[in-house]
Amino acid sequence: MLTCLGAIKFMDPKIAVVIPCYKARAHIPDVIKGIGDDVWRIYVVDDCCPEGTGDHVKASANDLRVRVIFNTENLGVGGAVLAGYQTAIADGADVIVKIDGDGQMNPGMIPRFTAPILKGQADYTKGNRFYDLANISRMPAVRLFGNAVLSFMAKLSTGYWNIFDPTNGYTAVHAKVAAFLPQDKISRRYFFETDMLFRLNTIRAVVVDIPMDAVYRDEKSHLKISKILGEFLAKHTNNLMKRIFYNYFLRDMTLASVELVVGGGLFLFGLIFGGAHWIRSLSIHASTPLGTIMIAAMSLLVGIQLILAFLGFDILNVPKRPIHDDLPDSHHA
Repeated sequence: MLTCLGAIKFMDPKIAVVIPCYKARAHIPDVIKGIGDDVWRIYVVDDCCPEGTGDHVKASANDLRVRVIFNTENLGVGGAVLAGYQTAIADGADVIVKIDGDGQMNPGMIPRFTAPILKGQADYTKGNRFYDLANISRMPAVRLFGNAVLSFMAKLSTGYWNIFDPTNGYTAVHAKVAAFLPQDKISRRYFFETDMLFRLNTIRAVVVDIPMDAVYRDEKSHLKISKILGEFLAKHTNNLMKRIFYNYFLRDMTLASVELVVGGGLFLFGLIFGGAHWIRSLSIHASTPLGTIMIAAMSLLVGIQLILAFLGFDILNVPKRPIHDDLPDSHHA
């Protein structure tokens, strides 16, 4: 009896790889060839690709693990990945890895991404190109700056203060966790990776960064930082407001909740009260009374201190206990 249970427990996990494809025909054959034998199935998602990447793979791929999924319309990288997730979950995958079809991500690193999940240390892993400082110089300057800005914004909005490089698309997720996420609400396009982190935080999933190098060749990025920065800022702000409401007022109330409310109120009072009296003093060419200055200054200082205390609590409140063992079986979700 123990032998049977042990055999079931240590069966080889079903690791699936999802590859969203849009204008990736030139690189997709090499990406597939680089995927090791530890992977159970490969899902190539043709996101209405104008180059016919899906048909090309069907005609040329000799790998029996390959399945091609065709989106009838272009859904963006998020829509393509979620289509792959849904099929992999339905087929019985245990862990789902997502890599791009443009050759920037080394398929040989897949075991490094799946290991923390298989060991029960994480629910979701993602790549981080900023670990090795010697390799950062190879990253295009625009991407380097854009990722630094977006990473800070993501820390605020997702609550994962321990991670960096949020737009990195090399990821792995436990199938149970992927099935539990509200996939109909996740952003479909360039905000997908960051929105995934926000959704993961709302269910208290553990996320771990995996050091990696990126390969920059002749491919062209479709992501223009200057065009999406405003959109990302708006979405980050929206997610930040929702995360704070969910975690600190709807699901639980702690001392940090009080610190945020009182600190925010004092800061706003000091700003408005002090600003109004300063403008009034300028208009009548008179000095602002010392007492008024002290009230405004103390309100601002105490408000800032309480807000910083809240941020300190939030930083320490990063999820630490993986949840996938507590979730229902996803194979028939």
